[in-house]
Formats: sequence, structure tokens, C-alpha cells
Amino acid sequence: MKSPLKKLAGQTAIYGLSSILGRFLNYMLTPLYTSALVFTTDQYGIITEMYSYVAFLVVFLMYGMETAFFRYFSEEGRDKTTVYSTALWSLVVTSSFFIAFVSIFSQPIANLIGYPDNAQFVTWFGIIVGLDALITIPLARLRAENRPLRFAFINLSFIGLNIGLNLFFLAYCLPLYKSGDTNWLIDTFYNPDIGVGYVFIANLIASVGRFLLVIPEFTLLKRVFSVQLWKSMLRYATPLLIVGLAGITNEHLDKPLLKWILIPTLGEEEAMSQLGIYGGVYKLSIAITLFVQAYRYAAEPFFFDQKSNEHAKGTYARMLHLFTAFVLFSFLVITLFMDLFKHFLQSDAYWVALDVVPVLLMANIFLGIYYNLSLWYKLTDRTIYGSYIALGGALITIALNVWWIPIFGFRGSAWATFCCYLLMACTSYVLGQRHYKVPYNLIKIGGYFLLALIIFFVHPLVNPESWFLLYGFRLLLIAAFIGTIAYIEFFNPKRHVSDH
Repeated sequence: MKSPLKKLAGQTAIYGLSSILGRFLNYMLTPLYTSALVFTTDQYGIITEMYSYVAFLVVFLMYGMETAFFRYFSEEGRDKTTVYSTALWSLVVTSSFFIAFVSIFSQPIANLIGYPDNAQFVTWFGIIVGLDALITIPLARLRAENRPLRFAFINLSFIGLNIGLNLFFLAYCLPLYKSGDTNWLIDTFYNPDIGVGYVFIANLIASVGRFLLVIPEFTLLKRVFSVQLWKSMLRYATPLLIVGLAGITNEHLDKPLLKWILIPTLGEEEAMSQLGIYGGVYKLSIAITLFVQAYRYAAEPFFFDQKSNEHAKGTYARMLHLFTAFVLFSFLVITLFMDLFKHFLQSDAYWVALDVVPVLLMANIFLGIYYNLSLWYKLTDRTIYGSYIALGGALITIALNVWWIPIFGFRGSAWATFCCYLLMACTSYVLGQRHYKVPYNLIKIGGYFLLALIIFFVHPLVNPESWFLLYGFRLLLIAAFIGTIAYIEFFNPKRHVSDH
């Protein structure tokens, strides 16, 4: 019988095709956006700010229904068609209402967020967010039915179209327009006054394309809506909505706060420039962020599927051990070779903030650990505890950003993010051990962190002039880390076997 951890690893790899690889390709647009020939740092700040708002709206419009769908869809004796149709009809109504509302009130909303001359941005993003929320349940069904290839195809198609349109507008039309060498394509489709708006237009067209690909999954939607089930799903999901909004506060609120807190002292242009620089270096933490995202896609339904397995808790523990080892490996690769990865940001105007990258990487590691630890309140239907933890994290994020941004600027935001995720992970562990005790090996996990941090702090002390010796030494350190982990996890005869 196939090991459940091997099954999880295989599905994570496939979901990673659309999440890690796909979104990595999407993030490869960052060198384009951060090129001084395309956008200035303050223009990139607009992109950073707008997508921070989008992150809040997507969570709000999903209102925890995705996880509630997994909860009831996997329940024995439950009619899957009724669960699917009830959840999807709920999102159809709310998403349609949201798109209409935002379209009607786009100008007042644009005035509120400081873009009175760009009300079209609000309309575009209203459609983007509405469609993204609407397809959540059909895509969740693909995951619940173990159809990762179809899931990957849909998301990769979206990413491919988005990248293609960005390259067309910004890498093809923009340079030729600036050089005066225009043609009928540029004259027809390119308007220099739109500027950063082309990033949003590309996203809009790609979102519409993804929605069209998901339409076949809507054929499974029946004229069935169980009010009783819907109420149960909302009771389960509402705390998760609070968790989601608090989580997005922890992840994205620092960016709008940077703008609004710094404008009175630095002026709007410089404040947006600082926001753009922070948004740029934030992208260097994508390796861990994207792995966590792909892992979550596979792990969330896996948690519920394994719940009745007698070895479930041992499997959950081993999942966290292996997860921690992998993300720490990613941390070392990025930080030891920062002199290479910094060129991901094309303009050296962003390099002044490279010192916050290790902080952001470590913050995202603790976020991933928190996601692993959060299984206890999902499996025991104590989602209200998740909302308490997330709200506590949000309060820490807001308080530390308001305190530290005026003093340290974007560095204060980075450290606030780290402190928030560290405290959330610790809190979830303590509460989880009381309500759903999983035998996590804290000594092993702590040892992995200690080894990674020793390597991180030691590597700058050896700095030979030869690049061959320099990079060879760094590779040797990483190899030592991998070897140690491999021995402990796979070859140590005394290790506890819990993945069967």
C-alpha cells in the first residue's frame, strides 16, 4: 500500500507545477517591473499597494467557504452533489453582487484609496476578484477528487496568458514606442497613458480566460441548495473568514501602512518609492512562499482524508519535520547566494533593502509551520480558536507596524511580520497540544533551525577572493545541511517510523 506521505509528496509536486513553477514564472515578471526602463520604484509601489487590497478582497469574498467545502465534502454519508451545489450557489450570489457594487461605486472607492484619476483600476479589480472567488469551489472540487492535472492545466493557462500579455505590453510595445519604432500592433493596442494599468489589464484578461476554462466544472452545478447545510457551512466557515482576514492583515497590511504612515513625513512620491522597494525585496522570499502555497493545496484535503487513520498523528508530525527541513534548505540557498539572487531585481535602487530578505524568509518559514500546526482546530471543528490566534497576530502586526515604520521604515515592517508569525506558530502549538496532541519532535525541529542559523552566520566569515572557492564553500555548507537532514530523517536506524 502506498505511503500516505508519498501520496502527499506526489500531489504536492503536481500542484507545485501550477503553484510553485507557475507562480514562479509569474513572479519572473518582477525583473521586468523593477527595470528602471519600465517602471520607477514609486510606480512599482502602485502595483504593490493594489495587489495588497486584492488579497483582502479575495479572502473576504471566499468567506472560508473553500475549507468548509472540504470539511463537508469529505464527510461520510454526505451527498457530495448537495455540498458542491450549496457552496457554489452561495459564491455565485455574493460574487455577482460584489462585481455589480464595485462597478457602480468605482469612483468613490478610487477617491477613498487615493487614486481619484484611476477609477477604472477599481472596476478591473472588482471583476478580477469576483471571478477568482467564483471559481474557488470548482477548483476545490478538483483537489478533493484528486484531479491535480486538470487543476494544474487551468492555473498554468491563466499564468501563461498573464505573462504573455505583460510581455506584449511592457517588453514589446513599451520599448518600441519609446524608441519611436511603432507599428500597427502598437498603434492599435498600446496607449502610454495607461502605464502600470497594463499590469492590471493583463490580469483581467487572464482571469476571464481562466473562468472560461472552469465553465465545464459548472455543469456539475445542480438546482440544489440546502439551507440547513449552508447554515452549518457558514458556522464552520465564519471563524475561518476571520482567520483569513487576519492572515491577510499579517501578510499585506504592512504595505498600505507604509504608504499612509510615510506620506506625512516623506511626501507621496518618496513614500510610494519606499513601498515599491519593500515590495520588490519581498519578492525574493517567494521560494518559501510558493512552496508553502503548493503544500497547502495538497495538505488541506490530506489532513481530512487521514483523520480516521490510526497512524494519522504520527504522519502529521513527520509532515512538519520534513516541511521544516525543506524550507530551511530553501532559506540557506537564497541567503548564501544573495549576491546572485539580488539581480532578480533589475534596478540597484532596490538593493538597499536586501538586509530584510533573511527576516522575511524566516517569517514565511514560521507561517508555513503555523499552517501545519493549524490542522488541530480544523480537524476538531474548533475553528474559533484559529480566529483568536489570527486576530492576535493581526493586532501584533498593526501595533508593531504603527510603532516601527516611523522609526525603521520598511525594515520595521519586515521585523513586525517575523514577530507576528513566530508568535502565531508558538500559540498554535501550545493550544494544539491541549486539544489534539500530535507528537511533534521539538528537539529535532529546533536542531534543524540551529544548524541552519549556524551556517547562515558562519558563511560570511569565509570570503576567499576566488569565486570558485567562495561558491564551492557555500555549496559545501548546503551539502552538509542536506546530508545531516537525510541521515536523521531517512538513514538513522533509531528514527521513529511514523509514515506508514
